[in-house]
Amino acid sequence: MLKSLFIANRGEIAVRIIRAARELGIRTIQAHSAADADSLAVKMADEAVNIGPPHAAKSYLNIPVIIEAAKKAGADAIHPGYGFLAENAGFADAVTSAGLIFVGPSGDAIRTMGDKVSARIAAEKAGVPVVPGSGGRIDDLDEAARVAHRIGYPIMIKAAAGGGGRGIRIAQTAGEFTQLLPQAQAEAQAAFGDGGLYIERLIPAARHIEVQVLGDGERAIHCFERECSLQRRRQKLWEEAPSPVLPEEVREALCASAVALAEAVHYKGAGTIEYLYDDETRHFYFIEMNTRIQVEHPVTEFVTGLDLVREMILIAGGERLRHQQKDIKRAGHAIEVRINAEDPAKNFMPFPGTVKGLHVPGGPGTRFDTMLYDGYQVPPFYDSLLGKLIVWDETRGQAIDRLTRALGELEIGGLKTTKPLHLLLAADPQVREGKFHTRWLEPWLEANASRLAE
Repeated sequence: MLKSLFIANRGEIAVRIIRAARELGIRTIQAHSAADADSLAVKMADEAVNIGPPHAAKSYLNIPVIIEAAKKAGADAIHPGYGFLAENAGFADAVTSAGLIFVGPSGDAIRTMGDKVSARIAAEKAGVPVVPGSGGRIDDLDEAARVAHRIGYPIMIKAAAGGGGRGIRIAQTAGEFTQLLPQAQAEAQAAFGDGGLYIERLIPAARHIEVQVLGDGERAIHCFERECSLQRRRQKLWEEAPSPVLPEEVREALCASAVALAEAVHYKGAGTIEYLYDDETRHFYFIEMNTRIQVEHPVTEFVTGLDLVREMILIAGGERLRHQQKDIKRAGHAIEVRINAEDPAKNFMPFPGTVKGLHVPGGPGTRFDTMLYDGYQVPPFYDSLLGKLIVWDETRGQAIDRLTRALGELEIGGLKTTKPLHLLLAADPQVREGKFHTRWLEPWLEANASRLAE
């Protein structure tokens, strides 16, 4: 069992990790930048350490400073949360080289699954279906054109080292492909320091389905799927479990394939394997693996009753998986919406400021994961996520009703937030019927711009 945990992250996930660690009797040390000195995580942790100025490159992304601070504080493990260094193989290696425990998979597993090309190869070896594509990394533009012609249009161009939807281009024709390919290569090089690309066929009306897995390095289990198809610019805004459209036989095959892949790469900790699902053909395709805890993990916790953050801390401390697959049951329906400091009526313009008048919703089946408190100054330097409103009820329809009620109770004075967007989505007939896909939301936003501005 771990005795002390250094948290190399901020915001709501840092608060979430502190809560899980405290219930396990683990001492917490919260790393923070100068801009986060008054954060809720700093107030809650047993100890806090200033690791540098507001700019993330000099604080939350500064590997030598983080490791030195953790060692000096007497920590025996580092939890990376999500974002920042959570999927940095070099960071995981540096943590273990320093004699500390990394709460997550090995550097080798992150390296294999973090690169989209090697991840695709690993998936194919594990027997997991992949989207028809280049089959490997492409650096030569002429070769890319030949592969695109073989696969057929529309084509999606992705950065081999990319993630979070960045560096993606869609080409409907050979002419567009020729024009977009150099742009994608330049953006990949600038964003990730690696100009490598791969290409795959675009599935126009695909749904985004992901499977939560837990592994101990030898054995893995799944905790069922989440659906995250409501996305803006490939950033998720609304997530739910279970998917409202998966037939049971597809669900079983999908989840079994995720377990096979996790075991094939000797995965340790909590991770998520992401798929595209074609609702018409009922085919699913592996797209990538996120080697960390994810923002949307609470919907899985609501429908399974598991504490995923606690499980990953226990695994990092040396415990084997405490559950067999047959022990993991699913009940009811959960929905999470992301409350961001953005004005949806003005193209989601960031809106940092001071919280004046906070009221958090409560009641049955309602959870609000946040780092906010009254008077908190939201810093302008980081991600705009303020909190996650998660609800559970027996059916999907009841969960949406509960979400509407909880959103009505939520008050975050002093800021513009995405709450009005979620109220409109919850009332939309197509959302209520589950009739959407990954490219549904952006046209909907255009069509409902005037209602968002009201």
